[in-house]
Amino acid sequence: MMPTWILGLVLPQFLVGRPLWAYPFFVFCLLHLFSPLSSFLGGVVFGNGWEDALWGGRVTFDYSFQISIWAGLFGFFMLSFPRWLAYGKLKNVIPTRFNRQRREVCFVPEGQKEPIFVPWEDLVAWVTEAQGATEYGVQRQYGFGIGFYHPETGEKYTLEFETPGLPLAISNWEAIRAYMEYEVHTLKEIQDPLELQGPDDPPWEGVHVFRNARKRLHCEYRQGKRGMFYLIGWYLYHLVTFWTIPNRLVEWEVQKIKRVSRKTLPKAMSDWSEALPENQWAKPSEELKRQSRRVLELQKIHPGKPTLEIFALVSDEAVSRRAMTA
Repeated sequence: MMPTWILGLVLPQFLVGRPLWAYPFFVFCLLHLFSPLSSFLGGVVFGNGWEDALWGGRVTFDYSFQISIWAGLFGFFMLSFPRWLAYGKLKNVIPTRFNRQRREVCFVPEGQKEPIFVPWEDLVAWVTEAQGATEYGVQRQYGFGIGFYHPETGEKYTLEFETPGLPLAISNWEAIRAYMEYEVHTLKEIQDPLELQGPDDPPWEGVHVFRNARKRLHCEYRQGKRGMFYLIGWYLYHLVTFWTIPNRLVEWEVQKIKRVSRKTLPKAMSDWSEALPENQWAKPSEELKRQSRRVLELQKIHPGKPTLEIFALVSDEAVSRRAMTA
């Protein structure tokens, strides 16, 4: 049997990417199941036989139940606290809006009431990558940010948030850029988690994702792509993780966020968000059209080249061209 100290090394790796409730659940299992087992094995090795081992395991099992319950509940509430704070912020946050018909972006900075309308082509975007050494090893952090200068005052504004990885930071910008440039029109075109969403399914990972995964699993089993052990393991894993409860919690959270009464949008922002007749839609500048064509050309020439390098090359070409004509 795996010693407790080894579980302390393995469980954090297993819990990466798991839902919030998984952490308290595994704390409960660790305290309530493995502690009595350790006591029993200790009694067998160092005690006076099976009687001492059984007594030690039984006593530890009785005491560890209450301790594990309280430890799991404490962990759950501590992990839930930041999420509850985020729910509270939703009541006062006015989201940034992108209007591709006007080719403008609307910001309402924190603490202000008047919206700021910024031309799309004046917006600046960047990704960040930081690396540092701690007692736990080398840690890396990534982020995505956008910024602009106030059209009237020239004051600088920035908006940044952390992302799990550099590709995701780049993807955030690419999703916004592709929407504003009419390359994509809906979230469904660019988001399909694990290919488990049907054409009419909502974008979040609700119960429909679980059902689609089970349907695909049985289809692959009939085709011989999956074996019996994989099939049994899939069902055992989802039984241990409470079947469809995680997916139902996702649906509950989505509905809760929808019910949260967000701050009323300023009238200027509401009017700005209204649709325009097609003949009044703003047009991209000739320079942007030229750079967009150049990006597509480079992507065809170098299909494996990273997106950042392609955009950096096009930007350098534009700077050199402006310097030559100055």
